[in-house]
Parts: sequence; C-alpha cells; structure tokens
Amino acid sequence: MPKSKRNRPVTLSKTKKKGREHKEAIVNAIKEAVECYPSAYVFTFENMRNQKFKEFRDQLKSNSRFFLGSNKVMQLALGRSVADEVKPGIYKLSKFIRHDAGLLFTNLSKEEVESFNQINQIASLLSICESVFKVDLKEGPLEQFTHEMEPYLRKQGVPVRLNKGIVELVSDFVVCEEGMSLSPEAARTLRLLDIKMATFRLHLLCRWTPEDFEVYREDLDHSDMES
Repeated sequence: MPKSKRNRPVTLSKTKKKGREHKEAIVNAIKEAVECYPSAYVFTFENMRNQKFKEFRDQLKSNSRFFLGSNKVMQLALGRSVADEVKPGIYKLSKFIRHDAGLLFTNLSKEEVESFNQINQIASLLSICESVFKVDLKEGPLEQFTHEMEPYLRKQGVPVRLNKGIVELVSDFVVCEEGMSLSPEAARTLRLLDIKMATFRLHLLCRWTPEDFEVYREDLDHSDMES
C-alpha cells in the first residue's frame, strides 16, 4: 500500500530563510486549524479595509480562525490534489483559493457562517479608489468645521475662507464625480465630511467538512491554480 503523504512535512526550500520560515509557520498553522476545527470555508471579499476586517475577525476569535495571504501557500498547506491533501476531500478548497480569497476554519454552524454573505459594512474612504456617487457642496457656511480647519480644507483644494470666524465655501464645489478615481485630497475631504462610500463585503465560495463539500458559487474558472 502506498505511503500516505498527508502527514509529510512541507519544505519551502526555494525562498530565503526568513521568508521560508514565515511561510512554513503559516502552513503549520493551517494544518493545525484543519485538525482543530470541524469545518473550513473559502471566502472572497470586496473593498477590504483592515480595521473593518479586524473588528469582524475579533468578534469570531473564540470559535474561528481566518487566514489571508499567499494563495500558493494556503493551497500548499491544504494540498492541491488527492495525493497530498491533509484531510480527505479538503484539496477541493484549493481550487477556489484564487485572487482575493481567504480561509476560514470554524466551530460555528453552517447556518451561522452562511449569514456572513449578508455582511455589508460601510467604511470611510481612506485611499484612492473609485467614487460610487457624486458629492458636491453648495456655496455658503460649513458650520460643521471650526475656524482651525480652514487652512487644512484649503490645502485639500476646497475653496473656503473665514467670514467672521465661520468657515465659508466661496463657490459651489464638486468633491468627486460618480465613477471617477478619487484623489488623496478628495478622499480626505470625504472623510472630514463623514461621507462613507466604500463597502466591505464578504462572499462564501465553498465549504468543507469531513463528511461533505459544498459549492456556493459556480461562476469561477478553476482551470489553474493561483500562484
């Protein structure tokens, strides 16, 4: 009978020592999670914001573990075929780890995890991205700002002045147009205005347990693996 490859140590010998050690630590952590949790999922995400994801992950840290990073390393940890999978059937997850994807290992029920598909958290725009809608300001006082903010607003390109200690917009001003890339100045202005635009969404792609494998989204090309 052929010797099982499921417990074979994985060596990443083609990388520098520090990088190799880090990747081997991830591989070992994923293998440990496979043993500790009864189910595993591959998910993808839109508009990842570190703080929003950290808040979400912290809510689940008592019963779940997330992995994000190199797709190739995550695939390697799980196995990319029947011959090297770490648990029967789990290599199927690797076929879905492509592009912006992550792994979730959890003790939560299937119904609880499937509710993640409804996650829809709005995050402030902190960097250059595409504007979802047009934002324009009308000429007149901007009473939400103190007089100390006037120089900073002008630095962002907003046409303001002080009028008797009140920050005043001297003319109508378009902060951003729908569908246009946001400049850093526009993103900072939106943040000052507390206008939120980027939406963090999480989508489940597939689910593995020792007894079952389920696909949530069929609209993916698995003709090759993400390297």
